[in-house]
Amino acid sequence: MNSLKIRRTAIAVVAAAALPFSLAACSDSGSDTKAAPTAAAGDQAKTETSTPSEEPMTDDQPFGPACAGVPKEGAGSFDGMAKDPVATAASNNPALSTLVTAVKQAGLVDTLNNAENITVFAPTNDAFAKIPKADLDKVLADKATLTKILTYHVVGEKLTPKQLENGSFETLQKGMITTKGSGENYTVNDVSKVVCGNVKTSNANVYIVDTVLMPK
Repeated sequence: MNSLKIRRTAIAVVAAAALPFSLAACSDSGSDTKAAPTAAAGDQAKTETSTPSEEPMTDDQPFGPACAGVPKEGAGSFDGMAKDPVATAASNNPALSTLVTAVKQAGLVDTLNNAENITVFAPTNDAFAKIPKADLDKVLADKATLTKILTYHVVGEKLTPKQLENGSFETLQKGMITTKGSGENYTVNDVSKVVCGNVKTSNANVYIVDTVLMPK
């Protein structure tokens, strides 16, 4: 009897001693199971945070085939022109030298530089070259006519490409011009194509065109 009692007592002691270890093992196993999803969620959140979001596309950049000819650096570059008023900015662009000469001849440098929020349709040298030399020389010598032509290229507000899609605008000369197009293809008065558009200066939006506009 005593031997059986002692044996039962020993078994009970061993079982009691083993119970905490069993509970601890279950507890550790449960902790591991719960921790795994938490770590995964953390990694997922980290991944989502570190993935850069796509920047929205804008139409605020210059466009058109002639833009490739604009200097990459210096005062005549897009960044350089954006710092200067429009007549000064044009003087730093080699493709607009004839226009700059005409603006000086008409005495419009200060007028254009001091204007606020305007749009200039700026003919290239090639645009002026389409005019017979004798006719061009005659116009350059006639300040009143030259002023009328040049101010016909200026609108008293900053026009966005969107506004050019189907627009009609009064110029500083008081005549009207019409525009149409989409994307990177726009025409003015159905005869002059925008070859480099949406060029910024400190006081104007500039659309460089391939044909001189003539007021009626």
